[in-house]
Amino acid sequence: MSDNKTAFLFPGQGSQFIGMGREFIDGDERARSLMAMAGEISGYPVEKLCLEGPMEELTRTAHLQPAITVVNLICLDALKKAGVTPDFVAGHSLGEYAALCAAGILSTEDTLRLVTERGRLMEREAGRNPGVMHAVLGLAIAEVMAIVAEVKDLGVITAANHNSAKQVVISGETAPLAAAAALVAERGGKAIPLPVSGAWHSDLVAGAVEDFSAYMDKVEFGSPQVEILFNVTAAAERDPAVIRAIMSRQIASPVRWYEIMNNLLARGVRTFVEVGPKKVLSGLARKIIPADRECRIFQVDNPETVQGCERVLASANR
Repeated sequence: MSDNKTAFLFPGQGSQFIGMGREFIDGDERARSLMAMAGEISGYPVEKLCLEGPMEELTRTAHLQPAITVVNLICLDALKKAGVTPDFVAGHSLGEYAALCAAGILSTEDTLRLVTERGRLMEREAGRNPGVMHAVLGLAIAEVMAIVAEVKDLGVITAANHNSAKQVVISGETAPLAAAAALVAERGGKAIPLPVSGAWHSDLVAGAVEDFSAYMDKVEFGSPQVEILFNVTAAAERDPAVIRAIMSRQIASPVRWYEIMNNLLARGVRTFVEVGPKKVLSGLARKIIPADRECRIFQVDNPETVQGCERVLASANR
């Protein structure tokens, strides 16, 4: 297997900032049309929220899901125009929908329809079942799972995101997470509350799954044209019916990001491109990739970073 493969990684909620996508929209008609499409499909003022905020409205889950997704897709479009293409794709939580589009499984329109409905339903469930999330730093997944088991009698709690060897996000109700945070500190780790509006990837939002699955049944899923690794399984899948079933569970299932990244490394990926705002996934990649593994990591969210990525990769391929 060749060891010079490229993976596109798409970020999710938490990567937003006011002004995201501005440079593309200012200079590219396709970017403007994608942003307009997101507004039309979602029914929200997506362009205004991305460019002007206010942050409180941008970060509302219902607004944020189409906003982050369309910016991811605008960045993807710019890479395609530059001739930069992936051998693999993956997306973190919400980012998985942009990855589905990049893989050719979903159309752009259906991608935006799905994330709009996903955001609406997740916001609904967060209102019905309030919860919190904490990032646990400094403990391995087995240690975090042991703590979760110790406090689960206090209420809903789960290990929601396995982001790196020693970064695990826990999600659930306030009482068990507070107890878990105390145990994390006792055992040498740190638990940091996250600024989120719901307990994502936990049973508190599981009420969205049935309704979202029914909505998803109206959407056509194609076979992947690029290999994609899924949050729920950390593995690839080609059957559209199986992919649909995997995605219907994703809202309330753990994100197995650490496993996905290690699987990409095992498949010969040595170039990672974060396609979307900020550098959350680039930072995780630097934590996950072994020090003796020579890899390139790029993050693109404006024309300048796309050009930089294109130049380096074109030079390397000469």
